[in-house]
Amino acid sequence: MLEGGCSCEHLRYKLHAKPMIVHCCHCRWCQKQTGTAFALNALIESREVQTVKGDIEKCAVASPSGKGQTIARCPKCRVAVWSNYHMSGLREHIRFIRVGTLDDPDLMPPDVHIYTSSKQPWVLFPVGSQVADEFYEYEKIWSQDDLNRRAALFDLAGIAIP
Repeated sequence: MLEGGCSCEHLRYKLHAKPMIVHCCHCRWCQKQTGTAFALNALIESREVQTVKGDIEKCAVASPSGKGQTIARCPKCRVAVWSNYHMSGLREHIRFIRVGTLDDPDLMPPDVHIYTSSKQPWVLFPVGSQVADEFYEYEKIWSQDDLNRRAALFDLAGIAIP
């Protein structure tokens, strides 16, 4: 079980499962929202994330898809700990945990680098990294177990897998 929280320690959470995948997103939108070169997000079922201390403040923001996202922040230090993207009807069922908020972020290196067509020119990828100019096909990147977890989320939401 992994734990994490904000920088002021008001907010603490636990993860009760490993993430389905860890994205390192290099899109300009993530660069602008994080104030740095990329966002590193671990995708995990919402039911596997437990807030154990403090509370969150939800902030709705726009996204390039036009569907938006809700960012969960600590109401005191304002650090973003996760997002719920309004994609494919799974908004309430999947969280994008900000890997940097984990107590041991070294345990979650990226499985795939996405939107690398807009990465900062000085960013270099380790040899053997999974890299996509934009997004990718799930079946080519995700393990079968994680594809099954994703399918279960669509079942839970009562919608067909796109």
